[in-house]
Amino acid sequence: MNPGAGEQVTVVANAHLTGADRTDPFGGDLVDVHLRAGAIVDIAPARALPRTGVVLDADGGWLVPGLWDHHVHTVQWALGSQRQPLGHATSAAHAARIMADAPVLDDGRRVGTGFRHALWPDEPTLESLDAATGGVPTYLINADVHSVWLNSAALRREGHPVGGAGLLREAPAFEISRRLNLVPTDVSDAAVDRMARAAASRGVVGIVDLDMAWNADAWARRAAAGFDTLRVRFGIYPPDLDRALGLGLETGDAVDPAGLFRVGSLKVITDGSLGTRTAACSHAYPGDPFNHGMLTVPPDELITLMTRATGGGLSSAIHAIGDVANAHALDAFALSGATGTIEHAQLVAHSDVRRFAALGIGASVQPEHALDDRDVTDSVWATQTALPYPLRAFADAGVNLLFGSDAPVSPLDPWAAMAAAVYRTRDGREPWQPGQAVGAATALAASTATGSAEGSALRIGDVADLAVVSHDPLVADEATLRAMGVAATMIASRLTHVAG
Repeated sequence: MNPGAGEQVTVVANAHLTGADRTDPFGGDLVDVHLRAGAIVDIAPARALPRTGVVLDADGGWLVPGLWDHHVHTVQWALGSQRQPLGHATSAAHAARIMADAPVLDDGRRVGTGFRHALWPDEPTLESLDAATGGVPTYLINADVHSVWLNSAALRREGHPVGGAGLLREAPAFEISRRLNLVPTDVSDAAVDRMARAAASRGVVGIVDLDMAWNADAWARRAAAGFDTLRVRFGIYPPDLDRALGLGLETGDAVDPAGLFRVGSLKVITDGSLGTRTAACSHAYPGDPFNHGMLTVPPDELITLMTRATGGGLSSAIHAIGDVANAHALDAFALSGATGTIEHAQLVAHSDVRRFAALGIGASVQPEHALDDRDVTDSVWATQTALPYPLRAFADAGVNLLFGSDAPVSPLDPWAAMAAAVYRTRDGREPWQPGQAVGAATALAASTATGSAEGSALRIGDVADLAVVSHDPLVADEATLRAMGVAATMIASRLTHVAG
């Protein structure tokens, strides 16, 4: 009988290895991977060495590095199960009707999430939402989280003037999301625990948490309560930069004795989004000749923030979606000497692709967004001359790719991200811009802790963050990648998931 969750594995037996950068001599033969003190200490032909201690039988499955999601809004994703899904809404009127029947939460609100209104045939209006939802405060969160549609009761509750369409964008929308996430900590922590177990069942060992909150205390609290299902690197937002610097927090510092939860980067949101038509772009949006999107942080202010963070030992994670925002973010990295990532990088000037590599800046991207947004991109960005979702261009230029979901924008599932990156399709549609697809080896490596630059082959001395999966991800087709079975997941050889 295989060991259960929480046990410390000493041998992963009867496993296949994979990875384009392998240097081992085993080919397709079964191997035993021996573990000690949370690391790989030997790889040998099956049964060549004694199997002692706690043995996990991979039963011919493939052993891969544990997976990471490099962009998650943890509490917002975890609370999604309490919120009305709106991804299937085909119009503003349809979304309003859905919310009319949504459950009222314990705090007296109705909350829906995941609508995409860029291609709706009608516009959201306050009158239509009020007519459907009445006096119950009702909130509809855009899939991209950059806008929120509120009825009159919700506007009054949040202290906003009642008027217009009830549609808040950018900073006011983020503030509404922050307020909606402020549920009692026992509720949010229980939801995060469920989320983490679901992630572990997909082979995930770590996430980058970019909740818009002071995350250091939240993860220290969860650690004290026994949470140990994931590794976490958490972001710090500009309003908390002084606090972080005053405490001497530096990127990589742990906030728990086990070292699972560590300080990540300064996160700065510098422009809007494609769906909300606020991403900062060089060409105007169709039908709106004066709308080039918006820079939400002026370039000089961005340089100052990043310079201060760098001086205090913090890396930077800069949200930039439009090509203008990406160019300014790259300038700020160059001028501040900062290290880190650009988050999203959805529209990048041809001349800027190689600047990522030259500056050593990682591209933290979400491949499923390309498929979520393919129709919007072909419409709203039709006149843009920069590269949309340029995965292959980044890979060819030597840019380190780090895959994520931006959950709740897309579900937290690295296998879906890999499938989207490799095959550029889902639901039987023709591949979208297949020239920007990357190879499976690149996609797998981009879904690990260090990204595509480090490869994905397992070697002696590696930390034993591992997953046993049902198929070789380097040869799996799109459907198989999306449905990949995960038999076991472990952090430093401790099992966090075992399939029933």
